[in-house]
Amino acid sequence: ALYAKDGEVQIRITAKTLDEGLADEKMKAIESQIRNILGVNIYGYDEDTLESVIINLLQQNKKTISFAESCTGGLVFSRFTDIPNASVSYINGVVCYSNEAKINILGVKSETLSKYGAVSLETAEEMALGIKKISNTDIGVSITGIAGPSGGSETKPVGLCFIGIAADGIVKTYSYIFNGNRLKIKWQASTKALDILRRTILGIDIK
Repeated sequence: ALYAKDGEVQIRITAKTLDEGLADEKMKAIESQIRNILGVNIYGYDEDTLESVIINLLQQNKKTISFAESCTGGLVFSRFTDIPNASVSYINGVVCYSNEAKINILGVKSETLSKYGAVSLETAEEMALGIKKISNTDIGVSITGIAGPSGGSETKPVGLCFIGIAADGIVKTYSYIFNGNRLKIKWQASTKALDILRRTILGIDIK
């Protein structure tokens, strides 16, 4: 059975038979097929959440992290801190909603904001580098976008989000357009940022 959620899908496997051992075999066979099809797109099993899996990965690799959020308003690090012992890896989170905050707190260049705008790959890159620097963490993550329902344009529609990841001496930025109302866009953006983080830690290519 498939359970669609914003930004992810849960898969439940069940089997009905009089023989419990046979039912277990059938479920394992189906699980193996699903693993082969989905591969690295599977982030966890049973009670795992994306946040708990990432925190375990960070702690296994002895990495620290910080977040700089604009349109998601702190949703990413709020989800992160729902997990016990997150403080071992999570150092700092900043909501930089205004351009002035991006400049004064994160060190985003005013020229970058003037030329490319607050919602841009360039601003997301400088936000990720800035939060990583001021927090002295191994990884810096940034999100900037247009959650709507207003504020969009032909070139930058509602739902457009840019996510930046600064780690291991390099910074990469990604752009996505999410659908739905304001809350759904925020949730999808936060989930995508977390999955990009997961893939970055594991060294998985991100499309």
